[in-house]
Amino acid sequence: MLADDSAVMTKVRELCAAIAGDSRFQALQGDVETFMEDEEATLMYRGVHERGSELHHKQHAGVELSDSEIREFEAAREQLFANPVARSFMDAQGELETLQRSVMKYVNLTMELGHVPSNEEIAATEGGGCCGGGGGGGCGCSH
Repeated sequence: MLADDSAVMTKVRELCAAIAGDSRFQALQGDVETFMEDEEATLMYRGVHERGSELHHKQHAGVELSDSEIREFEAAREQLFANPVARSFMDAQGELETLQRSVMKYVNLTMELGHVPSNEEIAATEGGGCCGGGGGGGCGCSH
């Protein structure tokens, strides 16, 4: 199945070509590239992300966050969302992650079920479940 000339690998390459050739995918990739080239936006994004992680860890360690810490973080986050390059990047990132999850859901369910999943089988995985919605979580649940 994994040989370069196998039917499976031929279809995988066709899927990849369809994704890469899609105009929406190309636009999303463009938004990511524009962001990566914008030093101000990347620094702002990194700073908000790192500060959010710090505050999250503090909270989980049982440390109460001060009002000023929360206000400062929220102000930095609002400034990040107001930056059109950063906002386009975050939107693109979300769409690309959704595409990736959707493709993986179909592949995982196909391997789990032994056939191409129906719309009903895909819909049945929405909302989680014990295997995280995509199956294959190793939790021992049956679908």
